[in-house]
Amino acid sequence: MMTTAVLTEPVARPQPHTRAWWGVAAAVFAIAWGGNEFTPLLVLYKADGLNTTAVDLLLFYYVLGIVPALLIGGPLSDRYGRRALLLPAPLIAALGSLLLASGADLVPLLAAGRVLSGVALGLAMAVGGSWLKELSPPGTGPRRSAMSLTGGFALGAGVAGVLAQWGPLPHTLPYLINVALCLAATGWLMSAPETVPRQHHPGRLRDDLKIPAAGHHRFVRVALPTALWLFACGATAYAVLPTLMAARLPGAPIAFSALVTVVTLGCGFTIQSVARRIDRPGTARAAVVGLTLVTGGMVLAAYAVGALTLWAALLTAVVLGSGYGIALVAGLQEVERLARPDDLAGLTAVFYSVSYLGFGLPALLSFLHDATGLGYSVMYLGLAALAACCLAVVTRNYRDRTAAVS
Repeated sequence: MMTTAVLTEPVARPQPHTRAWWGVAAAVFAIAWGGNEFTPLLVLYKADGLNTTAVDLLLFYYVLGIVPALLIGGPLSDRYGRRALLLPAPLIAALGSLLLASGADLVPLLAAGRVLSGVALGLAMAVGGSWLKELSPPGTGPRRSAMSLTGGFALGAGVAGVLAQWGPLPHTLPYLINVALCLAATGWLMSAPETVPRQHHPGRLRDDLKIPAAGHHRFVRVALPTALWLFACGATAYAVLPTLMAARLPGAPIAFSALVTVVTLGCGFTIQSVARRIDRPGTARAAVVGLTLVTGGMVLAAYAVGALTLWAALLTAVVLGSGYGIALVAGLQEVERLARPDDLAGLTAVFYSVSYLGFGLPALLSFLHDATGLGYSVMYLGLAALAACCLAVVTRNYRDRTAAVS
């Protein structure tokens, strides 16, 4: 991204040892909570009589908000600063949760709420992730970003599932909790220092939207094959499996959905704390480990959707969650190494945009099952084969030739 810009009002970057990053992490956490609170309620909406594919599409509508916010918000924050783009995000998330709380059986209202939740999360992932990196010591930013997101995803789903299963107002109360969290996070975020200098006469916007590093061979052959499977893991563990298991657990299907979600993301969160030790600069070591777990998890999913037993589902969630956690950190580390300071948010946006396509998986599998009669076990064996192909691509590009030359 080459533009001619006159920089004024330079911003002094805070020292990494300060706690300046906490407000940003809190906002990312609250927004991620709102993004995943809907997931365990999928079973509730299907039990209410909404069409299965329509409900699965509600999961994917989320992506319709995420991808534009990622692709536009990231580069715009490189142009106008992190605060200007991230500060509205918790408020957008709160509005999305209010629409979901008001929707109940109104699919258009639920869809609008999901899109707004996606817009907020897209800003949190691209802009918040870059801001956290800039407020953190070298190498710790990707882990802080990944853990803030995963912690919010896990607790949001867990609390929402428990409230929807056993609390009052199951269609409403889970979302109102997030509204309160987002409002509190907005106040905390206001104290976070800006890290990107304000630009005046920055050149053409379309030039800012160009991300040259997205064509780098390392990004295409290591980061993207890893990104493809991040949320395919999540969609399998906490959208597909709970739906198929619901008839086997008539007493607490929503709570089981929440349990599987928490197990998946809890494993992902926990393993992120050691993922940096697996990662080795100049190699794709962490990505290979992550994709190996993903491939194994898809094979287990093929078994679990046929067996429909509690322990098969939970074991699948553990393996897929671990693969997700390592692969997420591996991909973000690659992005951090490849990106220039002026396109970090943009490259992060491309990475996450590809990863979120995985949330279309439940709707795709449901459609194929209804239209062709293909069994879920067969489809998951096919997915395992595709994951193995991505693993082969990453393994073939294991060493970074650019790093070796330098």
